[in-house]
Amino acid sequence: MATLRDIRRRIKSIKSTSQITRAMQMVAAAKMKKAQDQAVAGRDYAALLNQVLRNLKAKVNEEAHPLLQKRAGTRELMLVISTDKGLLGALNTNLGKRVRLETTDTTEFVTVGRKLRTALGKAGRKLIADFEVKDPVPFGQARPIAKFLTEKFLSGEYDRITVAFTNFVNTLTQEPWVSQLLPIDAGKLAEKQDYEGVSTGEKAQSSAASADYIFEPAPEEVLNTLLPLYVNFQIYQMLVESRASEHSARMVAMKSATDNAKEIVKDLTLDYNKLRQAAITAELLEITTAQKVME
Repeated sequence: MATLRDIRRRIKSIKSTSQITRAMQMVAAAKMKKAQDQAVAGRDYAALLNQVLRNLKAKVNEEAHPLLQKRAGTRELMLVISTDKGLLGALNTNLGKRVRLETTDTTEFVTVGRKLRTALGKAGRKLIADFEVKDPVPFGQARPIAKFLTEKFLSGEYDRITVAFTNFVNTLTQEPWVSQLLPIDAGKLAEKQDYEGVSTGEKAQSSAASADYIFEPAPEEVLNTLLPLYVNFQIYQMLVESRASEHSARMVAMKSATDNAKEIVKDLTLDYNKLRQAAITAELLEITTAQKVME
């Protein structure tokens, strides 16, 4: 049975832990707001870029660019975007499950983030590259990743490039997602998207989308310029969505830990008071008994 000293020590220890989780919650909340703003800010640009590509697609053959050409092979390279740190609840675990469901034994990987890089390495999966990304995510750090993946696809080493990441829905909801990056599916450009890469399957409603544009220079030249930008922005948006998901999940997890610590302290304090009261009652009984014996 725990003594009064043991319970006091536990209360003190849990209070110290709750102070740490509370501080981490506040830090995550500050970072979460910036990351969410960054993720949401890119969605309007993504919608406009899709709009231009939809109209451009109508002017050219869908196979006019190597990044649009579908291949019959099955060689797949997947970019996995996870986190470097933990204390996120099941965020990385859920993403890892989705990766296992969407890949085969022959799939090879490029990683961003230490957590799933370590997990994939332990599972014996082939990792060909790893990238580090700062927080908040600079647009320039998406370029080398996009360039690397594009070169691997254009060289013919892989027939399909996909990306596994966590899509930010709101502070309480983050969804693991796998999206095809290359070849670019021209049909997906006509679908309404929450952001670049995750389709809702609903056709976009935009009066500008059906406008008759005149492209200068030729549509083929515009396509050559826009498609690499499209791939680059895809990667960037997926990175910021993942980062917003990370900070949101950490804030929620730390808040839950802080609340649980308060509940445990409350229960321990009740136990402490009961045990203390029992000790006082026992002492009073001993005093009373001793007094009667002396009489």
